Amino acid sequence: MISLGLLVLRVAVGLTIAGHGAQKLFGWWGGGGIGGTARMFDAIGFRPGRATAVLGGVAEAGGGLSLALGLFTPLGSLAVVSMMLGAIIAVHRPKGWWNQNGGMEFPTLIGVIALVLVLTGPGRYSLDRALGLDWAGPAWAVAVLLAALVSGGAIIFWLRTTRTDAGAVPTAAPERTPSSERARS
Repeated sequence: MISLGLLVLRVAVGLTIAGHGAQKLFGWWGGGGIGGTARMFDAIGFRPGRATAVLGGVAEAGGGLSLALGLFTPLGSLAVVSMMLGAIIAVHRPKGWWNQNGGMEFPTLIGVIALVLVLTGPGRYSLDRALGLDWAGPAWAVAVLLAALVSGGAIIFWLRTTRTDAGAVPTAAPERTPSSERARS
């Protein structure tokens, strides 16, 4: 039963994160595509925006698919944990904990789940198991966490050296209402 639970968890979280990557890369499901993501990344200090948009989209899409399939799980986890840590540092931390305020609740939970999947392993119903790969346990989890923390340190350094707007982080666009739509026309 534990392997079945891990399968459900891996597929749900993995496909969710892969979907976020597809939003960045292809504009699917209301995403900005490369162009929109590049503009957003430029605005928060990840320059050049186009290159970081591609890297972020590939990390999320590839990492998410890796987790969903249970294939090279530590590598997929590293991609996801690194992206979530970057999102927390660059965007969500100043907004507090709760997701409703744009806080760090969602990326923290996704990152923790990805890390736990390295600790437990992807389970019996995974491609890692089919290939005989036993890349799981405390040592693997610590290695992924340390590598993600190094990437987080690099993100902090990058943001501190590339931001030209005193570190301002853009907020979400105002919500559109029927009255605001009439005012725009």
